[in-house]
Amino acid sequence: MIYTPATTRQLAAETERLLPLAQSVPSCATANETESLRDVLRFHEYRYYVLNAPLLSDYEYDVLFRWLLSTEKEHPEWQVSNSPSLRVGSSLPVQFQSVPHLVPMLSLDNSYGAEDLIDFNRKVLELSSTSEVNYCVEPKFDGASISLIYENDQLIRATTRGDGVAGEEITQNIRQIRTIPLTASFSAFGIRQIEIRGEVMMSKKTFEDFNTSLMAAGLSPMANPRNAAAGSLRMKDDREVGRRNLEAFLYHISYVSFDAPADERQEQAVANGKELLATHSGSLSLLWQLGFRSPENEKKLFSSIQDVIRYCADAETTRDDLPYEIDGLVIKVNRIDQQEKLGMTSHHPRWAIAYKFKARQATTQLIGIEFQVGRTGAVTPVAKLSPVALAGVTVSSISVHNEDYIREKQLMIGDKVLIERAGDVIPQIVQTLTELRKGTEQPIVFPVTCPVCNSKLYKEPTEAVWRCINIECEAQVIEKIIHFVSKDAMDIKSLGEANVRKFYELGLLKDIPGIYTLDFHRISMLEGFGKKSTDNLRTAIEASKTQPLHRLIYGLGIRFVGETTAKTLANHVSHLLEYQKITQEDLLHLEDVGQKVAASIHAFFNNPANITMLETLEKLGVQLINTKKEATATGVLTGKSFLFTGTLSRLTRQKAEALAEAQGAVIASGVSAKLNYLIVGEDAGSKLEKAKKINSIHILSEDEFLQLVNADLSNQ
Repeated sequence: MIYTPATTRQLAAETERLLPLAQSVPSCATANETESLRDVLRFHEYRYYVLNAPLLSDYEYDVLFRWLLSTEKEHPEWQVSNSPSLRVGSSLPVQFQSVPHLVPMLSLDNSYGAEDLIDFNRKVLELSSTSEVNYCVEPKFDGASISLIYENDQLIRATTRGDGVAGEEITQNIRQIRTIPLTASFSAFGIRQIEIRGEVMMSKKTFEDFNTSLMAAGLSPMANPRNAAAGSLRMKDDREVGRRNLEAFLYHISYVSFDAPADERQEQAVANGKELLATHSGSLSLLWQLGFRSPENEKKLFSSIQDVIRYCADAETTRDDLPYEIDGLVIKVNRIDQQEKLGMTSHHPRWAIAYKFKARQATTQLIGIEFQVGRTGAVTPVAKLSPVALAGVTVSSISVHNEDYIREKQLMIGDKVLIERAGDVIPQIVQTLTELRKGTEQPIVFPVTCPVCNSKLYKEPTEAVWRCINIECEAQVIEKIIHFVSKDAMDIKSLGEANVRKFYELGLLKDIPGIYTLDFHRISMLEGFGKKSTDNLRTAIEASKTQPLHRLIYGLGIRFVGETTAKTLANHVSHLLEYQKITQEDLLHLEDVGQKVAASIHAFFNNPANITMLETLEKLGVQLINTKKEATATGVLTGKSFLFTGTLSRLTRQKAEALAEAQGAVIASGVSAKLNYLIVGEDAGSKLEKAKKINSIHILSEDEFLQLVNADLSNQ
């Protein structure tokens, strides 16, 4: 139903008629009253949850709602699929099935400043072959993406985003969200089927109340509203979903099909629908008219990119005034025919871009310092903070790097500090608010002995980091094992961080060679380890013995040796122990190996304890011979250096690097003037910003990279 002033007056009058009847506690309503009751309840859900302008008290709404429940229970034959009563779900477990979207849900390309938006506008004008484009700008909601399908005015399916092509069906859970109509009069516009995209969210106030209830129950609070909303959508008890007071904004129509007009009236309805759907702003108006909470009131229309830029700057300063979290704005070409001409890549539409807000800042108190020991013996101070909400997450710990950093920031325990999330990802301390000191603050005393094994700490004259040089230090041993079994190293599935720590505490695992002598009989008797999981662990450990040599080298955790350098080292020898006889000067001739890296490699292979470990690993069956040593590949990219950053949508990082290497490219370890190509995926961060400042670096999207290597992924 479309809620015009006339229908509003009609439903308000019907409410006044039905409410006294409901309050008299009748056994049930009549069939006609039941249908009117559904219309009235839908109307008041719309007023309360969409317009935020209720016409009933909560108590009065509940009286009407309970009357509907009792009536449908007494007369189940009167129940309909779109009844408001169906928002109260059963507690039966739900198995979420993967179903395809009618149209793939793509990501958005990101922008971080005026230059990016100007470049976006330039591409839009060039690709659309026009000199005039209007833009529709709306909030970038920070929630969980959903897709809804309506047929013949009824909600028939709701799904999560999933992988963009298919998502998990969550229809029953979505029915519990009162800003999502179970039925909408699309037929009034001649629409038979429609797919709508949106975002499920939890308001700031609801999130605060939700966390308060969790802590009162002795449970850990959620980190941010987005996680709370996303987790709610996949709950097996849909009644709990209803209790969480989720909201939804619907902001995009991805697919629509119209009924064939049978008469002049239907022909006009189709014409009206197509007229509204000719622009993005019109589609938002259509959704709003049909009772959806679209960003109709939040949208802004602009005829120039400069106006868009000014609006983005203003909106960033007022984002905290909103009752919900946003992390930016979305700029869309308004005319749908221009959108269709611009098209899309496999990753994002060319007619839309997200403007991401800058790092968020907040003040909090430094309440203590913990000193943590890593796998290389580095002692890292971690600031413990009074928990504070920052850019959608709760921050309670921040690395303060080293003793020099503490001195530079003038940090003291008890200080008020200004913190931010750089790129909305990594929290850091911006400055100490020394003017707020009360005189009770305490200096931070850096330890002179290891906080784990009590060995004396040592610092190289050229470094800022204090280290524990006791290679038997428990913290280092555990961290080295965790690194050795990690995905990018020996990739021993089932032996993650939690199990490494558990096995170490139980005395089952004391060093890296001990991985290959684990007592599987004892493990099978542990809680959580049945026969199948124990067999899987045994199989994964056995498979790791034949990993390529570069993975073993990376897994050894040699200081300054990353994945790229590990491949260089592996390709230089036939057997790993040959490095005992290779001088530091010879190492300097290898690609990307400088003085510091060469010294670290040389020191590792001249340490008797390390050689004993490698010999033990070889006796246990671990491959130290480079069985896959090949000549450097040659191809169209020979001699060119590549680096990948961000999340790729079509390839794993390893597969992308392998494609480049197969054409003769070299994978670089960081951004520098020597880098030729930076391949950028979603949520790229500091590497992209650094590369933009170096004119010689070619910055490519994933699709442009695939075109460069002429890769066909259709059969992969």
